[in-house]
Amino acid sequence: MSYSSEEHIGLGRVSGLAAAPCGTWLAVTVQRLDRDLARYVSDIWRVPTDGSAAVQLTRGDCRDTAPCFRQDGALGFLSNRAPTELKAEDDADQRMQVWILPPEGGEPCQITDEPLGVEAFRFARAADRLVLFAPVLVGVEPARQREVAALRDKRGPSARRFTQQPVRHWDHWLHENPQLPVTHLVACDGAGLGRTDLTPDARREFAIEPAFDVSADGRWVVATRQAPGPDRELDTALLLIDLKSGASRILGAAECVTFESPVFSPDGRAIAAVRSQRSPVDVIRPLVTIIDTAGGGLRELAGGWDRWPTTPCWSPDGDALFVCADDAGHAPVFRIDLESDSVERITPARAGGAHAGLVVLADGRIAGIRSTLLQAPECFVSAPTPDAAPCALAPLSGFAGAHEWAEVENCTVLSDDGTPIQSFLVKPRGAAAPKSFALPLLIWIHGGPLGSYQDGWHWRWNPLVMVAQGYAVALPNPRGSTGFGQDFVQGIWGNVWGAQCYRDLMSVTDALTARPEIDAARTVAMGGSFGGYMTNWIGTQTERFTCLVTHASIATMAQFTGTTDHPGWWYLEMGGENPYADMERFDRYAPIRQVQRWRSPVLIIHGERDYRCPINEGLNLFEALQYHGVPSELLIFPDENHWILKPQNVVAWYETILEFIGRHLGAKESIPAAASRESHQA
Repeated sequence: MSYSSEEHIGLGRVSGLAAAPCGTWLAVTVQRLDRDLARYVSDIWRVPTDGSAAVQLTRGDCRDTAPCFRQDGALGFLSNRAPTELKAEDDADQRMQVWILPPEGGEPCQITDEPLGVEAFRFARAADRLVLFAPVLVGVEPARQREVAALRDKRGPSARRFTQQPVRHWDHWLHENPQLPVTHLVACDGAGLGRTDLTPDARREFAIEPAFDVSADGRWVVATRQAPGPDRELDTALLLIDLKSGASRILGAAECVTFESPVFSPDGRAIAAVRSQRSPVDVIRPLVTIIDTAGGGLRELAGGWDRWPTTPCWSPDGDALFVCADDAGHAPVFRIDLESDSVERITPARAGGAHAGLVVLADGRIAGIRSTLLQAPECFVSAPTPDAAPCALAPLSGFAGAHEWAEVENCTVLSDDGTPIQSFLVKPRGAAAPKSFALPLLIWIHGGPLGSYQDGWHWRWNPLVMVAQGYAVALPNPRGSTGFGQDFVQGIWGNVWGAQCYRDLMSVTDALTARPEIDAARTVAMGGSFGGYMTNWIGTQTERFTCLVTHASIATMAQFTGTTDHPGWWYLEMGGENPYADMERFDRYAPIRQVQRWRSPVLIIHGERDYRCPINEGLNLFEALQYHGVPSELLIFPDENHWILKPQNVVAWYETILEFIGRHLGAKESIPAAASRESHQA
């Protein structure tokens, strides 16, 4: 068997798509390594929906991404390629602009020249309208914005001043400084001319991952707009702008409410979005909500459906919405009927897999991106009817699949309270061997904690790299995992992280280590983010694991409150408890408080630009373990954030983990060579 970290980073990464107006092909973004193997660049490919061969449309060591079709059939995309017709700049590759591939073919041409670049864009499907998000320097004329921004970068000042949280997000600082760029919503015609700033007074409203859509007739634009909420987290409402009159109004504004992924109905009379309410008592529950464009009235859909829908997509007739949702370890496609409020599963259970990035073709078929634990993401199409199997389109990843040398088992065990806990066990195919050749086991704990493992591909934490080295990898979905009902998710909400979720994981470990093909004496627990926290908690509670690997973890609880990028959300996750009034109670599940009980060797990994789980958590843990004489090692990536993203850093991440756990477990000797060859030929 063979699948190395170098092979992993070398695959093509299907990351987004758009459907041509005719419905006969998809424009698909594929990431790949550049010539120096140092960073990812991306191209746009033409993928026919009849399954025929794909054709590469753009080339070069640049980032061509976010395809979107104009009303005349021309293909728009974002790119940082060198300008052609517009004035060339030495630093043009630092800015994304909108480019167009003509419908008749030919070379791409640049149609926007936003001084500081374009963050996102949309064309109206049936009108001469382009709307985009772009950073601007307020009060500086467009012709001088690049000059002023460059001068400030060079000369300063670099000071940031704040009056409210949040002050950071993931890996970058936010700001309230009027001298720094802020994101505005901009409109122009389909050729990029007639530019109008739709939100000239905006400051922080679009600072964090805004989403927007343009109605098909080009009259309306809707965008998510943020403002501080009473719980000190950000409320999100919908800003609706009439592009004909310039008038705007706010839809859906409410305390402790978030809207995501707004999208207009085909006739523009309604907007579908995902709405959720925040509470320290009850975990969030996202619901698809329909907003009337004219009157602003709201109607929730499928309130009796116990799943979390994502990114709705309208049917051509506007009578239904297609969504994906986590469902017992899978992410199928579902259809929500607007009239009956009923939910039908489109993807058959036998198909499995994880689906995302849905678009609807002109003939009503659904297209999107599909993957499994053994197959990298590729494009698919399916009929919009129940039990319609997804049909794979031309492959773009370059990965043949791991079915010949790896296998996946869907397992369910009962936790100590009798609740079923689902897991995937990924292992070498045909590796059930005599006990002397039993497999070492990795328990890989997912982050979130609101999330789940799916029968889907993961670019950052991929179990196949470990399976190819002879490990069995368990991917458990303990309490707090999505796709198993709201009560199950509620089991992690509040300051209970080290309680039932920990016992669920130990029940999974008990069941797996009792199997004949698993060596109970050679086990490792590992995880990132919440999974890193849980690995730390495991280190203070049991010595059953030979070693541990903890990435981007939390070791403190009360101290963490003031350093994470969104403290308002952290208070909610901890059930509204006050870390300043009763620190001992708040820290009852803090690993650092029980670190003197830790014995297992551990590898601690952290990115220095991680503001969600800041590096002081890793440093605190490392020092505490060193002080207590626990075998511990620290791996720091100065140029990475919560995730390890740069190609060679990814290789270093996997290789360091494999060396560390291999040193403690001797994993490469766990499967005899003959068994390995037989499984590869199976």
